[in-house]
Amino acid sequence: MSSNRVLSQNEIDSLLDAVSSGKVEADELKKEDEEVVEVYDFKHPNKLSKDQLRTLRMIYEGFCRLLTTSISTQLRTMVKSELTSIEQLSYDEFIRSLPQPTIMSVCDFYPLHGEFIIEMNPKIAYTIVERLFGGKGGSLSRSREFTDIEEVVLKKINKRILDSFSEAWENVVDLRPRLKELESNPQFTQIVPSNDMVILATVETVIGDVEGLINICIPYIVLEPIVSKLSAQYWFSTSRKGSTTETLDKLKKRLGKTKLPVIAELGKASITVKQLLELNVGDVIKLDTKVEEDLTVHVSNRKKFRAKPGKKGSNLAVEINSTIEQDEWEEEDDE
Repeated sequence: MSSNRVLSQNEIDSLLDAVSSGKVEADELKKEDEEVVEVYDFKHPNKLSKDQLRTLRMIYEGFCRLLTTSISTQLRTMVKSELTSIEQLSYDEFIRSLPQPTIMSVCDFYPLHGEFIIEMNPKIAYTIVERLFGGKGGSLSRSREFTDIEEVVLKKINKRILDSFSEAWENVVDLRPRLKELESNPQFTQIVPSNDMVILATVETVIGDVEGLINICIPYIVLEPIVSKLSAQYWFSTSRKGSTTETLDKLKKRLGKTKLPVIAELGKASITVKQLLELNVGDVIKLDTKVEEDLTVHVSNRKKFRAKPGKKGSNLAVEINSTIEQDEWEEEDDE
């Protein structure tokens, strides 16, 4: 509904002159003065303001960037995730819009009370499974239920999704969401009453040549305790705080989980192609290192340690003797 505004004296004089001269008819002024009525649907009340929805959009856009990086690394293929919409609708409308079967991850919003749902389109889920099992990641020809083994794989992928989800929310609240169960039939999943309002974020995901949607459904009652924090001012103020001890600890914890390739190099040798083709079982290739010399241990293709070869139980192993400093391995590389 339009708000009333007090006209200045100059505006009043201008209007009177326009009416007197015939430039503006009195009927036209009445039409302009009519109040504009905004339609409001009581079945779909807007729980969040525009500012709060804008903050949610920034959070989910960050989530999409994190998800793209995480899933691309896991599948070793091109992945693109993009937020398409954020809607406020009833839980029943959300459930009725889903295909059957589908992949619904019921997660808790720990440390806040309540549950939320991450729904993954079967095409995307099947592509992920096939890719992880060594396939090319093609699309599903026909709809079917997922096997127990496939569900185990999808649970691991969901853990990565939840890690990206909690990282995207860290400027608002320290979330540690946990996967509770996987469901394939939307009709059997009831986390809130049918008429309760939910906030639905839809993410369009492309894996190779396959496109599909990932929906994140959070009931409003779950978000209610932190609604006051869903403002652009709060979000920016927390994101600009700088490197606190807590932030650094989180960063170290995430970096600590990073896997790096480690290679212990026994030595090198140069032979001709002719010699390579003539090699037979039992032939010996002389390396450029001696038995008593330390081996070089490479971490992510970078010389990092000196070590002695040996065994631990039935496994081959190396014992670290010293660290190779940066200037040392740079000199060796130059040689």
